Amino acid sequence: MSNISIGQFFPGNSIIHRLDPRMKLVLTFIYIIVIFLCKNFYALGVMVLSLFVIVLVSKIPLKIIAKSIKPILIIIIFTAILNVFYVDKGNMLFEWHFLKVTTGGIYTAVFMIVRITALVVASSMLTYTTSPTLITDGIEQLLSPLKFMKNSVHTIAMMMTIALRFIPTLVDEFEKITNAQKARGADLETGTLLERAKALIPVLVPLFITSFRRAYELAFAMECRCYHGAEGRTRMKVMKYSKLDVFASLFILISTGGVVALNILFPHLI
Repeated sequence: MSNISIGQFFPGNSIIHRLDPRMKLVLTFIYIIVIFLCKNFYALGVMVLSLFVIVLVSKIPLKIIAKSIKPILIIIIFTAILNVFYVDKGNMLFEWHFLKVTTGGIYTAVFMIVRITALVVASSMLTYTTSPTLITDGIEQLLSPLKFMKNSVHTIAMMMTIALRFIPTLVDEFEKITNAQKARGADLETGTLLERAKALIPVLVPLFITSFRRAYELAFAMECRCYHGAEGRTRMKVMKYSKLDVFASLFILISTGGVVALNILFPHLI
């Protein structure tokens, strides 16, 4: 749990940090869509290379990037195993009863591992280089057309940001409660899967109680400060697009064009 770094913000003065939060949100969304459009390793390689350049420019330590991948290792491994044994394409390499390993299965498994990893890193880069306040303002302005439908855009953006902001806090709280239960003699690491799940009840109950208490305290603090959402609210910093945002857009558009071209040139590689 201590390895989870999703939702954390690392202050900096890199090019990525200085991009407009609205542009970062849009480009991250485009990146996720494009990476799902990749049909071969050539196209996927373009997106991975683009992401590698973004990571280098952002100056976020690689150790931090690795931490964002650790929590989903089980999902990545499980997905890879399913693809290895259940994708029946290409040449047969191994067969035992209903289990089959083919070149297509291995290709698909590696492809999925790279794709999922790139998705997690790209999403993490958004929170690593953008403060929760800027994310809130960016989401609110991007969703501003919904105001014509009488939707409270500010409330939606605020809820999303608060949820993202409190992920590290909940992780830290979970760690403290776990250590406290272990100090009282609780065994959380041995036994069958069902026994370990039951042993987590003394951890999850205090965690939920603490979460509700923290939510109440936050709501009470906001009311004491006369917070009324977007009504009459002004901003200390007005967001403006700059040349950096134009260059970032061109970078993603060029990468997207490369993916489309490689998908056309190499439609089938298995």
